[in-house]
Amino acid sequence: MKNRKSTIHPTADPAMQALLKRLNPAIANSFTTEQLCALASVVGARGGRLHAVDVRSTIKLPFIPFSFYLVFLMGRNRRTLSKREQAIAVFSLLLFVTISFTLAACFTVLMLYLVKSALGIDLISGYSLGIWQWYNS
Repeated sequence: MKNRKSTIHPTADPAMQALLKRLNPAIANSFTTEQLCALASVVGARGGRLHAVDVRSTIKLPFIPFSFYLVFLMGRNRRTLSKREQAIAVFSLLLFVTISFTLAACFTVLMLYLVKSALGIDLISGYSLGIWQWYNS
């Protein structure tokens, strides 16, 4: 006995209904239940997948005879990445880490400079970057 994934008829899916409406009625009525199930698994490929963020909306703008749809999905990527996608991911991570460390180092140097200036320490007499005066104003 085979395990059935769903007891709902494949034509109950809105994506399948839209597909069958676009077909010639003679062809649409000729599909067997097994063929409809196979089509439903391909057409409704996203069925059952949960996303951390799933926002789907339709936007109707005034004076425009059609509407736009907006889909924003976010979640863990379960696909296997191609070599090119892996290279882009590694490069993006390295770029992010480099920028983060650079910003953190600049912030640390700025804070140390402000502490030095607040304590009245003058490393080069008669010279100032003007940051302390700007900070005090």
